[in-house]
Order: sequence, then C-alpha cells, then structure tokens
Amino acid sequence: MLPRHILYSIFVFCKGDMEMSANTRGAGVFLELRKRLQSGLLIIGKDVAANPTGIVVTGQDSSLHIRTTTGEVTFLLPPGVSYVKESYVLVSGRESCEEELHFRLRITASHIKTEESSDIVRALRAQETYCFYCQSCMTRLLEDRLFTRVLPLPNGNWNTIVDDWCCHPDPFANKKMLPRAADCLLGDTFFLLTRDDSCKQTLLQEVSTTDSQDSKDPKKTCRRLELVSCMSCSSVLGEALTPETLRLYVTQVVVEPSVGDRMPESSVSRSFFLESTIAARLAALSNSMSSFHFSVQTPSGKPFLLLWLLNSDSIMASVPGWSDCTVTHHSPSVRAAKAIKLLYIDCSHMGVQQQAVATSWEVNATGHAVVFPLKVCEELLQVIEDSSATLPYSMRHMKAYKLLLRKLKLSLCFSICKKI
Repeated sequence: MLPRHILYSIFVFCKGDMEMSANTRGAGVFLELRKRLQSGLLIIGKDVAANPTGIVVTGQDSSLHIRTTTGEVTFLLPPGVSYVKESYVLVSGRESCEEELHFRLRITASHIKTEESSDIVRALRAQETYCFYCQSCMTRLLEDRLFTRVLPLPNGNWNTIVDDWCCHPDPFANKKMLPRAADCLLGDTFFLLTRDDSCKQTLLQEVSTTDSQDSKDPKKTCRRLELVSCMSCSSVLGEALTPETLRLYVTQVVVEPSVGDRMPESSVSRSFFLESTIAARLAALSNSMSSFHFSVQTPSGKPFLLLWLLNSDSIMASVPGWSDCTVTHHSPSVRAAKAIKLLYIDCSHMGVQQQAVATSWEVNATGHAVVFPLKVCEELLQVIEDSSATLPYSMRHMKAYKLLLRKLKLSLCFSICKKI
C-alpha cells in the first residue's frame, strides 16, 4: 500500500479526433466510459448547466447526445458501444458539487472488434523489410533492413534470478546479449541492431559519462556511454553497446515497412508521438507481464517517474466550457477516444517522501523498470506538467490522495488503437 501523503497525478493517454486544449480550465462537459464495467461518468460544469433539471441525455447506436439550456454536444462512441436509454442518474460530486454536476450512466459494449496493436515493438516481423527514420527530422537512418530473426530479449531483470534457476555458476555472467547480422532484438523500450554501411552517412557517435545511480554519492562511479545521434539534427537516438551494435529507443525512431517510396507521416508533433508510443508500450507490457507498476528510469538506473496503471479500458471525450468553445447541434460532433489512466510520482527532484516510495519499490521489486534517455524522461514529465489541471476538478482527487490530472492532445499515429 502506498502512503497517503505522497502527491500523485493521473496521466491520461488518449487518441481520437477531439482536441483537449492545455489552456482550458473548468469542467465543461467531460465523459468517461468503462467498457468492462458497462458504465460511465458524465461531468458537466456549472458554467454549462447551473442545475440538473435542464440537462437531457439521449443516445443512439454509437453516439451520446447531451443537451443543456446553454448548448448541445454529441459524442461519437466506438462501434458496439451504446448508451442505455434513460439510465443517467445524478450523483454526489462531494467537494466539487459547487462547481460540477455528476451523472452516472449505463452503456452496453458488445460486438467490439479486437483492436490491432499499434505497438511497433510487437508489430515487427521476421522476413520483412523495414526502414528506420529519425523521429525529430524524419531523416532515413537505416535503409531496407531485412531481418531474418526478430527475437524478444529477456525481462529487464532476468539476470537477478538466474541463480534461482541454475544449479551451476551463472553461464551468462559478464556476457551481453547482442544481435547477429540481420537480427533485430527487442527490448522493452529499444531495438538492438547491427551497423551497416549506411550508418556512416546518417549516424554520429560521441562519448558521454553518466552516474551509475546518484550523483550526490561520491562513492558511485561514472560509466561511459557511447551516444548515437542523428547526423542531420543531432537528436540522440540511443547508444552504441559495441562498435558493431546499436541500441535505438522506440521514442526516438520511426519504423516503417519498406514499400516503394512510402514515407511516414511527417506532420506528427513530438508530443503526439511520445505519448502514443509510451502508451502503447505500457499497455503491451502490462498485458504480457500482468504488471501495473512501472519505474521509468534513465540509462544510469536512477528512477525518474513511478507509474501505476489504473485501467486501460476507458473511453474519454471532453469539451471545454461554452464560454471558450460554443457547441450547438450544428457543430461537428466530438469523437470519443480510447485512453489509459495512470497515477504517477515525480522522482526527478526527490524529497524524503518520494525517496521512501522509490526505495520501497526497488527493494520489493514493485515496479517493472522501463529505460529511456534522460531527455525523453524530461520530455515526458514536461508534457504531463504542461497539461495539468485541465480535467474536472473532482478528478484531481482520489480518496485521500491529492491528484493532478493531465490531459494529452490527440495522437495521429502509433497509438494504442486505430481511429474509431
């Protein structure tokens, strides 16, 4: 059980056609549906409707219509998700009752097609040809890579339990698992590849030092990292484990099948790509490992964020208050988006409380470690902080926990699910 005095946040990864403005304040109209629970929560700010008597909720197949005295909005739901007629009920908003109206409603979620994973790590296949691009500038880094083998690497902490399985000394001690030519080894957050001749024209390499754990501890030694970056834009892509082996992080490269002169979508913003890629990875890891706790770490092994996945079956949609965005029945409908919801603890500047939780997670092996470059960790935290306080006030608290909610802009590609 985590201590109640720690500051937490809810981190919502979402995708759809709706736009959630980072400058929006107040509830407006917010909808969250849970497919597994066959229920939903509708939150309407008092600036939209002063009392519940003027609110009417109706629905048709795959749509939900909300009408108030000041405006109307229609939320388009995924195929197979329908609102149960006249099932919305006013419930207490607790401390937020002066600012928001809360309604519980029921839905049916049947005949939902299994969504294809957009997680590129799980999508790679042997005997297929791929191109790797720099996500920052879309320079083609590796051309027409045909992989004869695509193999997953063992769990990140596999070597800590070797002694429990082997009756003889660890045969893997001090040995690295490296790819052969035409191999692609898949880690939790990276690809392991061998170099080819094209790397000389597209990749730069430089030496960097990093603390093994904590720079404040003089007993900790520094280790050298051979950073690999894009020659065109100098964006760090990963590390060189050996002179012939590259580790490229999934957040730094775009991987596309080699089909003619096809180029990946270049208009995707960095924040869109980052949130959707990490969301897909966390969802895939949670499903495959039955784990809900993740420790986002830098290559030095130092925790940066502690994440607790709450649920991954939510469907969300949001419209700001009418004062910011007037919505009538003549306006385009808002498409609901699939989302995963997380609690997080910021460990980038750890105090005593954060240190206690991080130590507890490490000692008890609570969080599965996922490693990203320091800059990516900082980008991820910045996206969260920039979007804080944009969801309804009541969703910033959870029992005794104080929560900051962050709401992400929409992802255009590489998301958990395709467009609804």
